[in-house]
Amino acid sequence: MQLSESITRKSASNLALAFILLPKPKRQGMAALYAFCREVDDIADDESRPAEERRIRLAAWRADVRAACEGDVPEIGIIRELQPVIARHRLPYPLFDELLSGVEMDLDTKRYSSYEDLDQYCYRVASVVGLLSIEIFGYRDPGCHHYAIQLGKALQLTNILRDVRGDAERGRIYLPLSELSRFEVKPEEILELRYSPRFYDLAQSVALRARGFYAQAREALPAVDRRSMGSAELMGSVYWRLLEKLERCRFNVFDSVPVRLSKGHKLFLIFRTWYRLWTGALVANYGVR
Repeated sequence: MQLSESITRKSASNLALAFILLPKPKRQGMAALYAFCREVDDIADDESRPAEERRIRLAAWRADVRAACEGDVPEIGIIRELQPVIARHRLPYPLFDELLSGVEMDLDTKRYSSYEDLDQYCYRVASVVGLLSIEIFGYRDPGCHHYAIQLGKALQLTNILRDVRGDAERGRIYLPLSELSRFEVKPEEILELRYSPRFYDLAQSVALRARGFYAQAREALPAVDRRSMGSAELMGSVYWRLLEKLERCRFNVFDSVPVRLSKGHKLFLIFRTWYRLWTGALVANYGVR
């Protein structure tokens, strides 16, 4: 697990942060899954290489993870580390295939016409990761599947709102064009990093949709699985606070420094989630004002 854990430590991401609440075997399993997700995402985003070359590389990862799921020996180091996790938790190949299909969407798609199109992307790159993760966490009630799907969409919409500037600098706009039209925001305004009251209204509408997914996740989590989903609940809490911070700055995300939570704030959320897990006060820290 050395390669996977090294990638996870270097990432310093909010997702990797949540692993701290897991016992060592599950923490290592999530590090292997995270490293896989990180690497395929980086391949898709490496715009120094032609799209076709990136597509070929992702095809190699798809073939290798399929081999791992079928019990053959994978060639890629990270997938070799992931294979025991796949076997132990019976992670199904179709979910990895779906995840890779989502990553591949970034090779071709720079705009999303509607929420329906964006929802498919969010499901593939975020909800599917949640569905794989809950298998590692362990659960008793199948209702956790719906929980993972809704929470994944909530987290991804929050990411999209936070990363508008970075995506625009790559020529990407994830906010649906139908919503841009509804709020009279031209794509050129976003690509030129121009903030306006109309953009605020657009972003506030997307945030409202994200809040709906957070609320659905909160309601969907079965009581019997609240403790085992502690890491996922920490993620929900961190991203909920991030969404609130975006709202406080009125979604002016065009500054050069992305909106983030401080290290101290994240440590506070880790401690509070840990405390609630071990005292039995298992109430979600997100989804309500």
